[in-house]
Amino acid sequence: METRVRIAVIGSGPAGLSAASRAAQLGLAHVLIEKTDHLSDTIYKYQKGKHVMATPSSLVLRSDLDFEAGKRETVLGTWDDQTAGNKVNVLYNAEISAITGEKGNFSLKTKSGDVVIAETVILAIGTQGNPNLVRCPVGEGAVVQYQLDDPGEYIDEHITVIGAGDAGIENAMGLAADPQQRNKVTIVNRSADFATAKDANVKALVAMEAEGRITVLRETTASKIDKGTITFDTRDGELQVPCDRVIARMGSAPPRAFVEGACAEFEEKDGRKVIKPGTGIEFTSADRVAYPKLSPSFESTVPGIYVIGALAGYPLIKHCMNQGYDVVEFINGNKSLKPADEPILADKFAKLPGNRSVDEWLTTFGSQIDIFQEVSPLQLRELMLDSTVASFTAGEAVFERNDPGTSLFAIAEGSVLVEIDKDDPSKTVPIGQGSIFGEVGLISGRRRGSTIRAAEPTVVVELARNAALKLISTVPPAGRAITRTSIERQLLQIFGSGLTSADVAEVVEGAEVRDVRAGDVVLKEGETGDDIYVIRRGSMIVEKTIAGKPVFLSYLPAGSYVGEMALIDGQPRSATVKAAIKSEVIRLPGEAFSRLLKKKPQLLAKAQAEMASRRDVNAFIEGRRDIFSSVVDMYSETAQFLVDNGIGEATDVLLIDETLCVGCDNCEKACADSHEGLSRLDREAGKTYAHLHVPTSCRHCEHPHCMADCPPNAIKRGPDGEVFIDDTCIGCGNCQRNCPYGVIRMDSVPPPKPTLLEWLFFGKGPGPGEPSKYWRKKNAVPGEEKPKKAIKCDMCSGIEGGPACVRACPTGAAIRVAPEAFLTVARLGDES
Repeated sequence: METRVRIAVIGSGPAGLSAASRAAQLGLAHVLIEKTDHLSDTIYKYQKGKHVMATPSSLVLRSDLDFEAGKRETVLGTWDDQTAGNKVNVLYNAEISAITGEKGNFSLKTKSGDVVIAETVILAIGTQGNPNLVRCPVGEGAVVQYQLDDPGEYIDEHITVIGAGDAGIENAMGLAADPQQRNKVTIVNRSADFATAKDANVKALVAMEAEGRITVLRETTASKIDKGTITFDTRDGELQVPCDRVIARMGSAPPRAFVEGACAEFEEKDGRKVIKPGTGIEFTSADRVAYPKLSPSFESTVPGIYVIGALAGYPLIKHCMNQGYDVVEFINGNKSLKPADEPILADKFAKLPGNRSVDEWLTTFGSQIDIFQEVSPLQLRELMLDSTVASFTAGEAVFERNDPGTSLFAIAEGSVLVEIDKDDPSKTVPIGQGSIFGEVGLISGRRRGSTIRAAEPTVVVELARNAALKLISTVPPAGRAITRTSIERQLLQIFGSGLTSADVAEVVEGAEVRDVRAGDVVLKEGETGDDIYVIRRGSMIVEKTIAGKPVFLSYLPAGSYVGEMALIDGQPRSATVKAAIKSEVIRLPGEAFSRLLKKKPQLLAKAQAEMASRRDVNAFIEGRRDIFSSVVDMYSETAQFLVDNGIGEATDVLLIDETLCVGCDNCEKACADSHEGLSRLDREAGKTYAHLHVPTSCRHCEHPHCMADCPPNAIKRGPDGEVFIDDTCIGCGNCQRNCPYGVIRMDSVPPPKPTLLEWLFFGKGPGPGEPSKYWRKKNAVPGEEKPKKAIKCDMCSGIEGGPACVRACPTGAAIRVAPEAFLTVARLGDES
């Protein structure tokens, strides 16, 4: 059977339905081709009862079909009724196997042998039929599925959902919604942020986690799936839990082979048929998740074939429906139509200089900013909706040193200067047009490390953290560009010695970022190798085998590097380096780094000096092994105890020497008196090894667990690295649940106490330290009971003299130290 139409729409999802309805309303000969026996298969396969969101709320819906947020069944019912009412011509059970021909005369062949002849083709096929598969080993008998139809079908099961985008979160919440089903649901997110999920979904998930109905594993990946169990790589090491079923919702990729093959010419290459370059529909890059190259009117590189919806990189339903409407208008000759988001972007860009149109600014951003080079025009529009644009005059600060902020900046026009010396603003490093800055805050969550000013009139795009993370995850070339820039700048900062970007270019080009599980070995003593490793995130411990036993040498925080000794002297590795916690390292190719050392004598001299220092430590241990055998063993075991108790991710930790502590509790009292009557530490709690005690007090982790899922973003880092909670805390308790060390408590602030003198001379008040619950209750003002909030050590930020707990200790038993300063075997030499 052969059908002739002006427009053939392939796929009846929101984009395809809207396109076909617009064609019907305009009286254009059309056909909507659907491979199943029902409309909108992707939403049809949503879990039963799923709430379908209509975001973004600021975007006007432009379609001949209605769409409001509601249950899956209601949405589908509305579309079925209105599609029939609009007299859309639907061809069901018709799967297209090939598209040939040219504009004005395309031939679409179905698998059943039918043919549709069309002047233009609209591809609205989505990506859900091509899900990303789990990458870990799957044992025989293990159940892994990529779709959840009805959460009510599963009862009394341990279910793991891998992937924390919208689909994964909604599946997990659906499985845990009914307590009578007794499902134990775990959802796994590979990062600490839910970058690709809607804010409403994230908040709902966090609420269910708080109620104990769902277990959320952050910064975790599955390493093995077996029948009855699943094994994870977590931030703190390996974890195995019961698992009857895995539901993998890790996104999907375009059906590339089918799309690229549309109207393509083929040629023989190495005995295979491949697409001839310059034919078929081209993609923005070779990455599996890349999208087709499209014009602003959605036309692909094959004239007459248009691409809309999720296949175009615009997955939100409202966006898809607007595209369906717009593309038919474009095909019908409406050249003046602007996208529905045009007024929003016009208002956003109005503050920029030059009185340029939205299209002109988008062209500027897309062509002049490096990380946007592979972003399609449609993706760029969506990205701009979630970003801020701003212009700065010469000398104006974009942000100041120690400002809070985790956003990423991209320079569209102009350049900026980075003030690298806080005491001398004249010492600067330039960053030019097209590049980025602020990536340190994006990666680490720390406050801004430098002041950055415009060197000339400058226009920047500021990407909010979630927008930047979404860009990294959905546009791999952008992610690689950000990674490359961050590596380059980290190397220049660590090695210094007058190096420039050009000097390290070869090393950066060959650099590789690797994830390292807690306990995994990066360098092994005795092995050969010349690669250098930079600790990008996390921390490492260094050990040396002496008399058959591993002896702890030192602790290395993020920003350190190892491996240069073997590179310089050509000898086997002199020590073992392994991850104290889950970490990231940058592997620098030895050959390239060796060439850099030969070209830069200053860098070689610096590396040799550090190598000599490490050799001194090795010689110290080996030379005193017999004399201080018990001391070395004790130190090594003590260091391992500290690492096992969280020192590996600390930046500042409170330690108490039990041989000096007299149990006066002055530390707790001083802490309470400095913080509205509530102590931030528990001296007696915590673990002890030998004479060293680790009380329950905040470690101010390099990448704090407590910062994850703080709804008001109330947890911040101070200029000295302290992690503190500000007054915007709403008392949700997420930080308390996420902290693995039990150092956060939820409590209400007690009423003000009388002064110390009033207590001493008149007996007023409860005295020094934290008031008792009886006093707090007795002195509370009726009707003014304060809600609970999160309370933790803030290192006495803003209090002159430093931590009150240390100042109040009469014997010097309490100390606060950075682990890299404390965990070094060189201290043995000082003490001996």
